Amino acid sequence: MARPQDPARPAAGPQQHRTARRTSAAVTAAVLTAAPVLPAAAPAAAETAEGADTLTIAASQPADSLSPFLAQRLISTSIHRLAYDYLTNYDPETNEPIPGLAESWETSDDGLTWTYTIRDDAVWHDGEPVTAEDVAWTYTTMMQDDGAATANGNFVANFESVEAVDDTAVRIELDRPQATMLALDIPIVPEHIWKDVDDLGSFNNDQDFPIVGSGPFTITGHKPNQSITLEANEDYWRGPPEFDRLVLRNMPERDAQVEALRAGEVSFVSGLTPAQADALKNTGNVTVNTADGKRFQGFTINPGAATRDGEEFGDGHPALTDRVLRRAIMRAIDKDEIVESVYGGYAQAADGYIPARYDDHHWTPQDSQRLDFDPGAANEMLDEAGYERGDDGVRVSPDGDRLELRMHVHNDRPDYVAMGRLLVERLADIGIEVDNRTVDPGVLSDSLYAGEYDLIFTGWSVNPDPDYVLGIHTCGALPTEPGTMRSDSYFCNEDYDRLYDKQLAAYDDPQARAGTVKRMQRILYEEAVVNVLTYADTLEAYRSDQIASIQVQPDPGGNIWGQDGHWSWSSAVPAADAQAGAGVPAWALAGLGVA
Repeated sequence: MARPQDPARPAAGPQQHRTARRTSAAVTAAVLTAAPVLPAAAPAAAETAEGADTLTIAASQPADSLSPFLAQRLISTSIHRLAYDYLTNYDPETNEPIPGLAESWETSDDGLTWTYTIRDDAVWHDGEPVTAEDVAWTYTTMMQDDGAATANGNFVANFESVEAVDDTAVRIELDRPQATMLALDIPIVPEHIWKDVDDLGSFNNDQDFPIVGSGPFTITGHKPNQSITLEANEDYWRGPPEFDRLVLRNMPERDAQVEALRAGEVSFVSGLTPAQADALKNTGNVTVNTADGKRFQGFTINPGAATRDGEEFGDGHPALTDRVLRRAIMRAIDKDEIVESVYGGYAQAADGYIPARYDDHHWTPQDSQRLDFDPGAANEMLDEAGYERGDDGVRVSPDGDRLELRMHVHNDRPDYVAMGRLLVERLADIGIEVDNRTVDPGVLSDSLYAGEYDLIFTGWSVNPDPDYVLGIHTCGALPTEPGTMRSDSYFCNEDYDRLYDKQLAAYDDPQARAGTVKRMQRILYEEAVVNVLTYADTLEAYRSDQIASIQVQPDPGGNIWGQDGHWSWSSAVPAADAQAGAGVPAWALAGLGVA
């Protein structure tokens, strides 16, 4: 999102940024050392036979794809932050846009033409130079190929043309002004590698290693459902990372992750339960990091699965097309109970779609709009709407359909499992029987894509710019055919789409845009298809005897896993190096400045 320049941070060119980083390195190094220090493997595991420093990360789910055009899971997009550069990045301290592959940019007075100057010192992992042609090819391919637009198509939907003016300049012409031109969260891929791919909608980019990107790490290996390995890029334009190798080790069981951390078999774990976090605080050589949540937890209700052209499919409960029923379901849920019993207080009861850490765009309903916990009111709503109770206490819709709903819950998320159990109890209080299906994430995804569910748990990490998570609920995010989709809700609302276009066009008025974003969240809330329950704190832990320092985002008080950038893993300094006298590398401070 285009934001006014921070008056406390004078504008600087790329060389000025590097100079400023060097002069402030001592101060920032002290800050980083005090901030959550990060993971590496235990002494026995941190160093390979070749003497390379290896940082091992416990991952609770496998990557859905290694293709930047298809990947949507947090683990996959986090890997792509490490392996590919983006046009711009986010400051690790403030989350404000900073240079990435584009070292500078300018826009026309009408906001329809954006010209980016591409840095001339970036190279692909195979040694070829990164040029403006690669940027233009990436964006144009997404504009022309629906398969390539699967994950991030909303960013280019408003593009009229993208042209490489020369090797170091790319020009984007827009149909109408667009507020996300400094927040295009699209990995730039090498044209000379990807131009030969026949089907971008099915190619998972997991056949040939190393995978060619331009980021601080190179993906060098993938064992499906076991691990993904990345090696440090010694030629990275910001400078090479301190750790030689990252290994993301697939460990679905959270308790197993914690025990592996205690034993030093992994260096870092995320998604801790409150009990796990509290226990680890008393464990030697382990540091727990707590940050305000950048992710929401909730569930969506199947309002009737359909494609963009209106073809209905799936077998969602027909009564869920009724807004009254969906709103009654929300009034039956005690969010405060979830905060205390599931998260032990490490969470916030939530209403709006954008977490509270993003002040500009966070929304809460006014008292007259609230769907607060009130089972009496929920029962009254259903009584008046003609949902009569049967002899067994379960209600029947006016059309004669018994209210037995299937609920799909991720079995790899202890918090979701616990919330699912509570929902079963609370919905029973208003005459709804729930078939609680705690399943593997792959089974859950299959049910979602087939439209064969009634309630399904969900959660998204929200970027500093909210456009992406707002875009997945537009009518354009519906599947073109059953089995493929960008959304998780089958939500389609003309008023919402109109507001989505309006906020996107407000590139020069952040305040007006924020107001529109809040109105969009009100629609999601009132329609009760996309239902937010909590913003859980980020609870994570690492081996402090393996990591000397690491960058959190934002700083202070931010998270390590799931950053908007690669700062945590690319800045992490092995403890052995720090003891030998190595400091925080100056390049790791590259985010400290505003273009």
